[in-house]
Amino acid sequence: MSQTLLETKDLTVRFGGHVAVDAVSCAFHAGELTAIVGPNGAGKTTYFNLISGQIPASAGSVSLLGEEVTKFSVAQRCRAGLGRAFQLTNLFPNLSVLENVRLVIQAHRNKGFSLLSMADSHHELTVEARAVLERVRLDTMEDQKVTELSHGNQRKLEVAMLIALDPMVYMFDEPTAGMSADEAPVVLDLIAELKAERERTILLVEHKMDVIRALADRIIVLHNGALAADGDPAEVMASDVVQEAYMGKALENV
Repeated sequence: MSQTLLETKDLTVRFGGHVAVDAVSCAFHAGELTAIVGPNGAGKTTYFNLISGQIPASAGSVSLLGEEVTKFSVAQRCRAGLGRAFQLTNLFPNLSVLENVRLVIQAHRNKGFSLLSMADSHHELTVEARAVLERVRLDTMEDQKVTELSHGNQRKLEVAMLIALDPMVYMFDEPTAGMSADEAPVVLDLIAELKAERERTILLVEHKMDVIRALADRIIVLHNGALAADGDPAEVMASDVVQEAYMGKALENV
């Protein structure tokens, strides 16, 4: 078994009397892409928010690289090796595409976010940022402001910034949502490249079954905030749990 990079134990959050995530325990390993699926309202994004620190847990724990990070802030988890695309979006919306990526690289190298340190003399940082933009096919747009980009290109920039952060755990929440048929393959190919490196773990919330079939090593199913299934993609997708969830039928005895 490869190294466990991320683990949740009995992770739970309550909003008033509603349990949105109910004691979910999962371990995620290096070299593994796990798709998290379930019907609307199943708790997928809330589970993501608990892992990334967007919301505090009511009970349970989150561990990253063997260290418990349950009390860590979003920024602390990011520095510890957890990366989620939307955390980085529009860091400086009125700066250029290149400057946004370069800022992430500066932060990753502990050079800070000082605008005074963004001069073009930072040749090495600029070269690295341009290489990342080339990977996501945004190199021709490096001088455009983030606010000038189309929705699809903003999503590609999210991925670029996440790659620049170089986390051990990548989290993608519907990465191709709102993208055109021409734009989506670029992001999916990048996720496939990251998976092929076999050193990181990738979590993917996705509704498109063709994407899941192409990328997932493992599927976990959430229903009413609880873990309903976990295993091989073919077996899980053929299970009654998934069939009923995606056919809109009521799940019983889960």
